[in-house]
Amino acid sequence: VGDDPDTDLAVLRVDAQGLPAAELGDSRALRVGQLVVAIGHPLGFQSTVTAGVVSALGRSFRSGNGRLLHEVIQTDAALNPGNSGGPLANSRGEVIGVNTAVILPAQGLSFAIGINTAKLVAAQLIKEGRVRRGRIGLSGQNVPLRRLDVREHRLDGPGGVLVLGVEGGSPAARAGVRPGDVIVSLDGQTVAGVDDLHRLLHAELIGRRVPVVVVRGQEKVELTVEPAET
Repeated sequence: VGDDPDTDLAVLRVDAQGLPAAELGDSRALRVGQLVVAIGHPLGFQSTVTAGVVSALGRSFRSGNGRLLHEVIQTDAALNPGNSGGPLANSRGEVIGVNTAVILPAQGLSFAIGINTAKLVAAQLIKEGRVRRGRIGLSGQNVPLRRLDVREHRLDGPGGVLVLGVEGGSPAARAGVRPGDVIVSLDGQTVAGVDDLHRLLHAELIGRRVPVVVVRGQEKVELTVEPAET
């Protein structure tokens, strides 16, 4: 039906009736130390079950294309290549995550996408065949802000996104964003780095005119940008 590389998730359509299905749980209800069970086909060994605990919640993990995944579950249940896409379940058999990655050669560092995130992504894939995300058409890098600028302009974050280039005809170009600007806010939310900018460019902003605040030289300038769809 569709896939979303940013979250390593996909939705498949199966032409069959009466298939059993696992119950989906609530990843917000998880607690550190809670028992979890992972099921998958690691290294080709089918229907392998491993157990562990929730090691941490609310982790951020960088996907293959550079976007940061938020609210990721960390577990010490043994995962290997082949576990990806398999369920992470609690002791009641409810699926509370989708296994996605391990850090090699470290041991006991495994990650799963929370099932609440998976539900949202799946709903968008079923409805639209894709997950809509916004773009404004610029390249940038994280930079620290001068203390003088933070104090003088009453900025909330210690850093921002230095604009290295602006794509011609892009939303950023139409808004008047220039190379050398430092983006510090979008739609009233603090932008302390590129990851914040990615997180804030969600589907709800597409086609909306929203304020973007930049530090340009010694001045704080507020512009209006209308994000487009990626």
